[in-house]
Amino acid sequence: MSLLKKLKGTGVAVVTPFKKDLSIDFNAIKNIVDFLVENGISYIVVQGTTGESSTITNDEKIICRKAFVEANNNRIPLVLGLGSNDTMSLLNEIKEADFIGYSAILSVTPYYNRPTMDGIYKHYSLIAKASSLPIILYNVPSRTGCNMLPETTIRLANEFKNIIGIKEASADLNQVKQLIIDKPDDFLVISGDDNTAYQSVLMGGDGVISVIAGCIPKEFSEIINLAMDKNESESQSKFKIIKTLLDYLFLEGNPSGIKAALSFLNLCKNNLRLPLVPVSDELKIKINNSISTIIKDY
Repeated sequence: MSLLKKLKGTGVAVVTPFKKDLSIDFNAIKNIVDFLVENGISYIVVQGTTGESSTITNDEKIICRKAFVEANNNRIPLVLGLGSNDTMSLLNEIKEADFIGYSAILSVTPYYNRPTMDGIYKHYSLIAKASSLPIILYNVPSRTGCNMLPETTIRLANEFKNIIGIKEASADLNQVKQLIIDKPDDFLVISGDDNTAYQSVLMGGDGVISVIAGCIPKEFSEIINLAMDKNESESQSKFKIIKTLLDYLFLEGNPSGIKAALSFLNLCKNNLRLPLVPVSDELKIKINNSISTIIKDY
């Protein structure tokens, strides 16, 4: 099966689990990976936003990447989050990185600087030329402060064959629709927004890189698979069952919500690195009850 086919369906933006002293919890990494693989996830994204990559040191990142590779044991593809708002430093990181065990890079648009479309185009052009792995673009305006327009995405997709897709997290279905209409045949449009993911797939999208699937992988994968089969009524019906949990997971930020959920499932401890903090006790109870309800009703 080709890589493009393997990256369709439901990917999970995985957390980085921490012990009480906030060191990396390697046992929890194995537990989480086993849980996701055994419940039908298509692939895993390591060290993205949900993985708290901004507060993990370079040395920890290297060790952590290897731990995910060992835990996965070649069962499903791994995608590595690798982005920066400093193009030159990112190029150096790509040059020095050990990509053994990884199938692609997920690279976010430069954040904070708020570059023009031309700046974004030039940034990704250099990454494409430097990377030995295929690249998935990542557009998430709510975090980066800039929105990569479909014309820029399609320009990159047409000019660089190793740019194989985009994680589109603008939550703008009109923008998603434009990408689907204009994209080359061998380019993936992947939702980065759990709320609109099944709608994106019904429009012709290729799946999702999900947060909520980190705690209910089987259930959310079923919703996406139903949408990929163009079963609109059933996918919508199943989505309504998990919608309350989805709202709760993001109410006090990500990955605070998903870590609360994973701690309830005994997959990792509910520990985060500042400036992130655990969700309130009140919200944690709501998350726990919601997961229990989904498991019972599904």
